[in-house]
Amino acid sequence: MSTSQVTSKGLSSEEAGKLMEQYGPNEIIEKRVSPFLLFLKNFWGFVAWMLEITLIVELFFGKFLNAEIIAFLLIFNAVLGFIHEQKAQSTVELLKKKLQVKARVLRDNNWAMMPARELVPGDYVRLRMGDFAPADMEIVEGNIDVDQSALTGESLPVERVPKDTVYSGSVIKRGEASGTITATGSKSYFGKMAELIKLAKVPSQAEMLIISIVKYLLIMDGILVVAIVIFAAVVGIPMDEMIPFALILIIASIPVALPPVFTLSNAIGSMALSKEGALTTRLSAIQDSAAMEILCSDKTGTLTLNKLTLSTVRPHGDFTETDLLKMASIASEEATMDAIDEVILNRTKEMSVSIPNKTKFIPFDPATKRSEARYEEDGKHYVAIKGSPLIIEEFDSSINWEKESEEFAKKGERTIAVLGGEEGSVIKFYGLLGLSDPPRLDSKDVISKLKDLNVNVKMLTGDNPATALHISEKLGINGVICDYNGLKKKGKVELKPDVLNCAVYAGIFPEDKYNLVRALQKEGKEVIGMTGDGVNDAPALKQAQVGIAVSNATDVAKAAASLVLTNPGLSGVEVAVETGRRVYQRLFSYISNKIVKTIQIGFFLALGILVFKKFDATPLIILLLIFTNDFVTMSLSTDNVRYSKKPNKWNIKELMGISLAFGIGWLVYILGVYLWAWKILDLPSNSGTLYSLVFLGLVYSGHANIFMVRERSHFWHSMPSLTLLITEAGGLTLATLMVVFGWLVAPVPLILVFYMIVISFISMVVLDFVKVPILKKFAQ
Repeated sequence: MSTSQVTSKGLSSEEAGKLMEQYGPNEIIEKRVSPFLLFLKNFWGFVAWMLEITLIVELFFGKFLNAEIIAFLLIFNAVLGFIHEQKAQSTVELLKKKLQVKARVLRDNNWAMMPARELVPGDYVRLRMGDFAPADMEIVEGNIDVDQSALTGESLPVERVPKDTVYSGSVIKRGEASGTITATGSKSYFGKMAELIKLAKVPSQAEMLIISIVKYLLIMDGILVVAIVIFAAVVGIPMDEMIPFALILIIASIPVALPPVFTLSNAIGSMALSKEGALTTRLSAIQDSAAMEILCSDKTGTLTLNKLTLSTVRPHGDFTETDLLKMASIASEEATMDAIDEVILNRTKEMSVSIPNKTKFIPFDPATKRSEARYEEDGKHYVAIKGSPLIIEEFDSSINWEKESEEFAKKGERTIAVLGGEEGSVIKFYGLLGLSDPPRLDSKDVISKLKDLNVNVKMLTGDNPATALHISEKLGINGVICDYNGLKKKGKVELKPDVLNCAVYAGIFPEDKYNLVRALQKEGKEVIGMTGDGVNDAPALKQAQVGIAVSNATDVAKAAASLVLTNPGLSGVEVAVETGRRVYQRLFSYISNKIVKTIQIGFFLALGILVFKKFDATPLIILLLIFTNDFVTMSLSTDNVRYSKKPNKWNIKELMGISLAFGIGWLVYILGVYLWAWKILDLPSNSGTLYSLVFLGLVYSGHANIFMVRERSHFWHSMPSLTLLITEAGGLTLATLMVVFGWLVAPVPLILVFYMIVISFISMVVLDFVKVPILKKFAQ
């Protein structure tokens, strides 16, 4: 409904009913996903598709044992992913609980209290001090001050008079007003923010990484499979033997355990963060925190306290600070619950200043821009006045208040003028008070630590450039100050590199934060973090890879964020970065180990067909390796690691190149084991004992590689976690017992097992000296 259609007479129940059918209830409708669909979602994805196709083919060829193993892998991945997604969703649902707001509405010419969700455009409502604005409203009568910091980021209350709009979600701090509802639900300012939140989406690092790794590995093994199939057709190897073998080769290249490893690693990181005062609502944010290069931080309520402080007391002429504060306190009233009155009265109490009893008090009136009080002292009657510096001219035009007020503004302070004197006599100017929203005590320290971690912190604020500069200097944010509002007045802001390089964005509006985050992501492809506390921050929090809601944030901001801090301040951000980088180091160890094993196994199997013209391993052995290697190595999620001082971004090409070097080293090892068993031990090429030695060699080299790649220096320089040691010992013991006692494979004499242990250890030491110069840069 347009403002031209609003009426001050309210609506009838019949009119309201028709408008309700047209506009719907005054609420934001959220689409909920059933738990069943969330579970099925885990069977949809690149890795899941590959396993499902292989499962169908294995069943078609009657390979039921192989099919059962693959089915178990699918279900295991789905259950683990579902459990952690449910935990995250439960956290979000808890954060979304809101109070039921009621409103005073004129219906059928009678005033009544009714739920805010029943409001429609055209309703006439009354707002009083302490109320929440239930919808967007155009004021018809009355003057009020509203706190809309949760919506627009303004730290101080703003004045609203007839024809002005009060946004839904604002808090009435002073005065009373009546007006007509102009927008409800998703059409309101609050609702548009919620719709913008729904549009905001950015793929996680985990999703892109898994797809990239699988793509590279499938291309590599795909080439090998094509070569093997063509060669088999030429030499006459039956296709019913080759196709299942080719599929198993492809399965060996799929990082089957990578999705649960990601989930488990991030879940462990999430638990560690919760102990440090940060709740994770999206597990992938742990990994994204490791790669975060830029942190865009809202100022009000995030870097600052969002609490008025009396920062400057400047008496005029011969008056003292005590005189000034005494007169300001007389013109204040505790019962008004006004933030300005409260901070002045608290300072006066601290100084033990005696305040005479008031005979009359007139609360702040936005029309006159002042509050007044009458009091009696020594048998005489006096008046005390405080308000906007503009009122000074009314009593003494000779005072040059503009210059002083400008100095206050440069320091980010709101200026209050104080006057007083005997009734009927000259009213004197007592001086100015400066009120500010000071930085949090820990903000500067956290920003400094984030800089040490090579995270570039940018401040976003609606303040003017002078105020923004003053605050940024206090916080230690150095760099170019951009007047975003000034740029917009000149025309559309072009977010070019010179604008994106600003350290502080002043005069920035709510929708600008969302656009700025998107521009930063697009321009430099950086991983962006965003901190905030208000509804106005929510779209940007949702769009950023790492959206961080501070402890005093609104429910909407918390629901949009991927990390919610429970302790005051930003210390949780620093912990999130360090935790994310530890998780990265663990995942790097797992992924590089997986790629190394894929290269080793893929080329080993391919060479068996192309060079030796026979299978040098069985499909069952490859599937057993997935359990004895891939799933056992999930314990890397708990490993003791050091975090990097630089953002950790995945470079797949570089990772593949490093892993190729290690993979070739272990390929030489397993070929040596095969030739040793075949030529020196004179075992038949198709004997079960030879296959068992190959299986043991692949298991031992896999576990040796884990201890080698987990440490960027030599493997003995750091102690693995107890969980990793126990799990690795269990995996090695199980594989050894399998070949000693002949479980699912042919038995092997103990002496040969001993030889395999010695050969594997020597190979690990040799490769470790090759590894150190290659991986050294990952320890930075």
